[in-house]
Amino acid sequence: MRFKDLPQLLVLVLLMVQCKNPSASDQQSEVMFATFNVSMESENYLGRYADGVSSQVLIDKLAGGTSPHIKNIAKIIQTQRPDVILLNEFDYIENPEQGVEQFIKAYLKVPQGEAQAIDYPYYYYAASNTGIETPFDLNGDGKFEGSANDAFGYGRYPGHYGMVLLSKYPIDKANIRTFQKFKWKDMPGYLVTQTADGNNFYSDEAWDAFRLSSKSHWDVPVKFGDQTIHVLASHPTPPGFDAEEDRNGKRNHDEIRFWKDYIDKTQGAYIYDDKGETGPLGSEAFVIMGDLNASPYEGNARTEGISDLLNHPRVNNEFTPSSKGGESLSPDNPYGKYHTAFWKLRADYVLPSKDLNVVDHGVFWPVEGEALHELMLDRESSSDHRLVWVEVKLED
Repeated sequence: MRFKDLPQLLVLVLLMVQCKNPSASDQQSEVMFATFNVSMESENYLGRYADGVSSQVLIDKLAGGTSPHIKNIAKIIQTQRPDVILLNEFDYIENPEQGVEQFIKAYLKVPQGEAQAIDYPYYYYAASNTGIETPFDLNGDGKFEGSANDAFGYGRYPGHYGMVLLSKYPIDKANIRTFQKFKWKDMPGYLVTQTADGNNFYSDEAWDAFRLSSKSHWDVPVKFGDQTIHVLASHPTPPGFDAEEDRNGKRNHDEIRFWKDYIDKTQGAYIYDDKGETGPLGSEAFVIMGDLNASPYEGNARTEGISDLLNHPRVNNEFTPSSKGGESLSPDNPYGKYHTAFWKLRADYVLPSKDLNVVDHGVFWPVEGEALHELMLDRESSSDHRLVWVEVKLED
């Protein structure tokens, strides 16, 4: 080597060091978890009760990379920039190249307006109970429709209102647990659904087959260097669209209660997953995320379900994400700043375990005059829900 080449060599080494792809533990000590009901389901594009709805509608919207609605969803995500995000109401598309990967490639990795592109190298998605036909009359109207109200979860086609999890950090796919097929009858002390005359609302055959989860329940371990945090994801049924029997209200309650039992080693022994493994989570750190369709103070949900979860000794309930946008929409409501949907309710949650150190939190809801307020107008602009986020500090 000639000494006159030494300066060039040093420059090259410095460039290599600067361009090195850092490990997850090198990148940051704080990570943001978020949940966002994105309304990326076919009825939002074709209209409520429209003909021709299917997952193909979203496939076509994703393929072009030009959907104004999806570009707005991507812009919100690019602006808030969570590290791990659960997307509710993202129709299930079996082929990831047409679904989640296309969303990442054609929308998230493309700058939307002034927002910077963002990438999620890791993702998880799975089938949903929505739209899976049954031979039963599950809504008690005397008809056997198969799908929609008589499906295992309300949906007009399989995978309607599905879920997707995106992550900048590796997902431990070998240890994912799903509970899509867990039967409601196998939950001890489930809420009984009866007719006005005191008879069981569901037939014996229907009840024997009935699945608890209206979409699914997932336990997805995400690895942050040597630390693992379990994302507990779900989207319980709305507690409405029924009658005096309150079948959806009771199901919503028990779908939420499932997580309360799952994080409690003294209560969750009855739980089994789709692989047949039994038992609760154990002592690992977790974040419960999703559109839970329930508030402890407002709405028509059975408030004890969400209240019991919030007050569980393992759940960090010492903070509540809030926004100026929610407060301005309901200025006379003391709970308005905590709302996560423009129909004025706290419905969406990011609930970390108490062993995680929360450093910040919020609801993405700009007020008039702030950037992206125009995306908050309606479901066609982006969603009727808002992105909820919580930032936690990782272990040293």
